[in-house]
Amino acid sequence: MKEKRCIHNKRKRICKNCGGTQICIHKKYKSTCKECDGSQICIHNKRKSRCKECGGGSFCIHKRIRSNCKECKGSQICIHERFKSSCKKCGGGSICIHQKYKSSCKECGGGSICIHNKIRSRCKECKGNQICIHNKIRSRCKECIIIKECNNFLI
Repeated sequence: MKEKRCIHNKRKRICKNCGGTQICIHKKYKSTCKECDGSQICIHNKRKSRCKECGGGSFCIHKRIRSNCKECKGSQICIHERFKSSCKKCGGGSICIHQKYKSSCKECGGGSICIHNKIRSRCKECKGNQICIHNKIRSRCKECIIIKECNNFLI
């Protein structure tokens, strides 16, 4: 039996725009809505399938997400024991024609490259999130490291 479609060409019961029967007041699926205590949410406020404490089905015997486990030959791992999407040998979807990550390839104009042709998060002109108040890369700034250590000591 074919399910009925709404005016948005989605299954009527799961259309967020039409307010389908499986959509809650928060515009989420009822079963996975944390605010509504959906049936798929555990006592740890996580999806049951993705909760280690509850023994969720997404985890393998190595306590890793099953699809990402190299030992279990998960579905996201290629024959070279890398993630399929980022394996250069397999031609993964995250790799461009220049054999670099698409997001950080300057030739392709990746999303992580700013107008100054630098990695956006490390660009001083763009005030990237890895640049500290001393105008240095945060992880290499001696002043910030000292301040961080002092704050950790006080706690």
